[in-house]
Amino acid sequence: MLDPIADMLTRIRNAQRAGHREVVMPSSKLKLSIARILEKENFIEKVETETEGVFENIRIGLKYIKVSQTRKDPAIREIKRVSHEGQRIYVKKEDIKKVKNGYGIAVVSTSKGVMTGRDAYRQGLGGEYLCEVW
Repeated sequence: MLDPIADMLTRIRNAQRAGHREVVMPSSKLKLSIARILEKENFIEKVETETEGVFENIRIGLKYIKVSQTRKDPAIREIKRVSHEGQRIYVKKEDIKKVKNGYGIAVVSTSKGVMTGRDAYRQGLGGEYLCEVW
């Protein structure tokens, strides 16, 4: 696997399209930070870590919005990787844009950790533009 972040985002996207209640993936510090941001911003229900032998996994509880009695839509409409393995995208503070006119979030890896684009802008930090979620 070349890009574990893209794999994480794809697992979340596919699980929500299939209507699953949760998704499990191998753990890393970066994946866990992104999952905690998604939980804090109310895009997913819960984030838990679990140990299977010597391996740690992240269990993400997916969130759905009830539209009618029979239909529910995923809380994440789209989740998109911006910075790739072959082409890293770095942004300055003033280049961090609003995602979907403020309805979505950008996830940025800064020198002070992984945070939303809004938080990075407030703290005057730039960094690697990891993904957009709305």
